[in-house]
Amino acid sequence: MFEGKHVTLTISGSVAAYKAATLARALQRAGATVRIVLTQAAAKFVTPATFAALTKQPVLTDATWWRDDGQIAHVELADWTDLAIAAPASANLMAQFANGLADDVASATWLATSAPKIVVPAMNNHMWQAAATQRNRQQLIDDGVTVLKPATGALAEGYSGTGRFLKPAEIVRQISQLALFTPQTLQGKSVIVTAGGTRERLDPVRFLTNDSSGKMGYAVAAAAQQAGANVTLITAPTRLTPPAGVTVVPIQSTTDLANAVLTRFPEADALVMAAAVADFQPLTTADQKIKKTKDNDELILKLKKTPDILAEVAKIKRADQVTVGFAAETQNLLANAQHKLESKSLDLLAANDVSRADIGFNSDDNQVTFIQADGVSDQTPKTSKTRIAAALVAKLATILATK
Repeated sequence: MFEGKHVTLTISGSVAAYKAATLARALQRAGATVRIVLTQAAAKFVTPATFAALTKQPVLTDATWWRDDGQIAHVELADWTDLAIAAPASANLMAQFANGLADDVASATWLATSAPKIVVPAMNNHMWQAAATQRNRQQLIDDGVTVLKPATGALAEGYSGTGRFLKPAEIVRQISQLALFTPQTLQGKSVIVTAGGTRERLDPVRFLTNDSSGKMGYAVAAAAQQAGANVTLITAPTRLTPPAGVTVVPIQSTTDLANAVLTRFPEADALVMAAAVADFQPLTTADQKIKKTKDNDELILKLKKTPDILAEVAKIKRADQVTVGFAAETQNLLANAQHKLESKSLDLLAANDVSRADIGFNSDDNQVTFIQADGVSDQTPKTSKTRIAAALVAKLATILATK
């Protein structure tokens, strides 16, 4: 999978830094051209000369960051890169990356790189389990970075724990299973993706919503963008960072979402409705905060149905357009999904059981059954939402090609 690819390997100040030499050779044997970035701390464990000899490429360090010829070294390397790997990645390097710092050559190069990114942690188990490290890990994942799980085994401190650097062969194996170099199957296509849980206001400080994190929709938007599409992400509020390169349209309510979708759909090639849309909204919204008083031991809410966005889309859908829906169900999964597929004139539907805690709302993983209008269906294994998104985009591209 690395044949002809440019791989930048960033090495941080970990005892495991010496193992990066074996990793660099393994990547070369897999067909990659490898260039190295050494942090100042890494250079205390391994020398630039070692990696220059192994890769036959110049090694970028803080000492060589500013060049006499006026070239901006970290940007040149970032533009050259097809895949960026940080291995071993210390807790400090992860913190720099997660917070967007650019205060040394490694973090500046990483920030300037738009290629797929992989972090391979290596540190003491206490540092790995620290709340700050786990928070940084999640931020990296939300930013679209793949973070491999460190191994459990003997650590430099003399005891066993989770934080050990993965074996180089295992790193290459895991990377080879990722869909990193996406074929440009949606090149020139315009794709709308919706994400997040809509909010229906009760008053200025309260609203009705659901548990959707938006992770599935954001993963689909990223996958479509990586496949070459011009992506518009219509998103309810989330804690996620939108994928780079997409056009973001923020919304709050289901009515907002309906207006945004119906306005833009006529100019789109495809619509993926991954948002968790409220089925009901308050009949009225209070202008002021609803107060608790001595006289109101109970609060009765009157609700009305929200707009059926996919039903409205079906009315204006052209023969050359593709619509994809999600069915988040807690019972009768396939029967409900098939009904939704047919009643909304969808080309593809992804049905998932949100009652399962391991794949439901807020999880990084999912398992869906894809059902197509032509009757073809298949179930994915439980896997990351990133991989589910890649599978969905591949199916979307295939369907679009038949239109």
